[in-house]
Amino acid sequence: MRTRQILKPGQRGTRRLLAEYGERLLCVRYREDRQRKKRYKTVELIVEQVDWEPPELPFKAETIVGVRVAWGEKELANLVKRAGGKWNRDLRVWELRYDSALAIGIEDRIVKHEVSTDRGSQKSLQIETSH
Repeated sequence: MRTRQILKPGQRGTRRLLAEYGERLLCVRYREDRQRKKRYKTVELIVEQVDWEPPELPFKAETIVGVRVAWGEKELANLVKRAGGKWNRDLRVWELRYDSALAIGIEDRIVKHEVSTDRGSQKSLQIETSH
């Protein structure tokens, strides 16, 4: 099934659902299933709301972390490069800012090793895995 369109509350195609669900409505998705030759309209609703305190991040946003990208994962390597990553030949990892690693969703690939706090200095910082 493929998502054809995602609409926010209040956009054309959501008004009747907005009237029905009110502030609980987050979005309306139009999906298509080519095999079954069907189109679906789905809604995403808020069903519970509780106070929550996000956990502290293991690193400061500007901390340079090492990220493992396997040989042949060219698309991922290009994504890391576009996010500001630099290849560390000695450690065989990509180095980039922690906030950039989070933004592109690769925090599970952060590895434990020593890297510089800013790519030009000789100081090193012990980086722990984010697991």
